[in-house]
Amino acid sequence: MLKNIAARRPSTKLTKLHKYSVAGVATLGAATLAFSLAPSGSHTTTDAAAPAAPVAYSGQQIKGVEAGVAGTSAAALKAEAIAAKHKAAADSAAAKKAAAKKKAAAAAAAAKKKAAAQAAAKKKAAASRAKAATASRSTQRVKMETVAAKTYANNLDGWIRESLDIMKAKGIPGSYQGLHKNIMRESSGNPMAINDWDINAINGIPSKGLLQVIPPTFKAYHVAGTSWNIYDPVANITAACNYAADKYGSMDNVNSAY
Repeated sequence: MLKNIAARRPSTKLTKLHKYSVAGVATLGAATLAFSLAPSGSHTTTDAAAPAAPVAYSGQQIKGVEAGVAGTSAAALKAEAIAAKHKAAADSAAAKKAAAKKKAAAAAAAAKKKAAAQAAAKKKAAASRAKAATASRSTQRVKMETVAAKTYANNLDGWIRESLDIMKAKGIPGSYQGLHKNIMRESSGNPMAINDWDINAINGIPSKGLLQVIPPTFKAYHVAGTSWNIYDPVANITAACNYAADKYGSMDNVNSAY
């Protein structure tokens, strides 16, 4: 019967497209049959490869990646900013420390310079004082040498004037008038005068010279730089005036026997 049907079917030549269509339908029918014949809950293994599922692309995934990258960049920038801020703070602290150290060093140098200046000033002042003292001593020596080099007349006026210069150098008070007055009363200006009648003469120590000085007094009040001869006019006057200064304050205060 089938043969009859096939015999009666017109002979039709299938095109290539028709062949692909039939093959597809046959394949789909076989797959459907196999699925329906498989018992429930069982696993069917087939050698036929499952058609690959189409890949779906989503724009949201790309946006998520971009957001992640952007977030990472922002965090990195923030970290860099914090690091830069810390570095700036550290640099500022280091600069302040260096400035303070420099200022302290400058202050120490200034103090050292001031101390050196003060020491130099003290040294200079000491040198100046020493120089002044030396000059003063030199002036004093010059004055003494001038007195020594000065010439005086070999008479009462010259003896009084020479004695006054020596007395001035030694700090012994007295005036020309005071010396002259007492000399004239005691000896009338005779350097060799001697008293052989008063109590001193009775005691064996007569008064001698222009101002009638006894030997013990002359020896005790002798003025250095003068003669040890009691009859020497200058030595006699200066020794007598030295004694009068000690006992009466000055020869000027003596108006009688002393």
